Amino acid sequence: MNTYKFVVEYEGTRYRGWQEQKNARTVAGTLRRAIEATTGPIVELGGAGRTDAGVHALGQVAHLRLAAPVDTERLRAAVNRALPADIHVLALAEAPLRFHARHAAESRAYLYQIARRRSALQGRFVGHVERPIDLDRLVRAAALLPGKHDFALFCDRPKHEKSTVVAVARAEIGTSGALVLVRVEATHFLWRMVRRIVGALVKVGTGDLAHAEFETLLAARPLLPERGSVAEWTVPASGLFLERVRYPGDPPLAALAPAVPVPAEPE
Repeated sequence: MNTYKFVVEYEGTRYRGWQEQKNARTVAGTLRRAIEATTGPIVELGGAGRTDAGVHALGQVAHLRLAAPVDTERLRAAVNRALPADIHVLALAEAPLRFHARHAAESRAYLYQIARRRSALQGRFVGHVERPIDLDRLVRAAALLPGKHDFALFCDRPKHEKSTVVAVARAEIGTSGALVLVRVEATHFLWRMVRRIVGALVKVGTGDLAHAEFETLLAARPLLPERGSVAEWTVPASGLFLERVRYPGDPPLAALAPAVPVPAEPE
């Protein structure tokens, strides 16, 4: 058995997420076909985490197990030639025999791009918010995220999870051009958790949700029905990027920066 580590970037617009599905176009399924066209049958292909339909990745990590050894640079070049333009293998290297992309990871970092203006060119990479956002309110709310919380209200199917408690390592807010950037790093993420965190933060930033109410949601206590629910505020998948998967010994995250810049409109 031979194990390899892939680092993959992709635009998720055309795909039903990372995870392979029988009757849907997925990133992992497309990657599998490109690899098999080059090497033959795969023993195992697994990713560091699932990304939802329409979500992008700057650095998804996958492990590949093959029965016979391969030249990594030749394989990377051949696989990239076989892949469509919206998926690209950034790096491919030999890995320890038992390396598992998901189990070995220490954390995942997601980046969400909120656009404060419409964009004809970058619309596939942002979630657009028309109303003004108070950055101070956004920063104050995001400061509540680090630590362990029960994110049951931020998960689409909490009953399908072993646990809805997640340890958040950091939450950052920044700006660049027309963008408001939200980065969250945690041990793992629940289904639609990041998009719902950002949706709730946007509600705080626009003044529709009080700081205390956001704190209540983080305590897994629902608001009164007339105040709405986190599920209603889920932001579009288009603005979300799996930025990085970190493993033991990896350097810290780089400074917060946009994945796809959107300049401010000329005054």
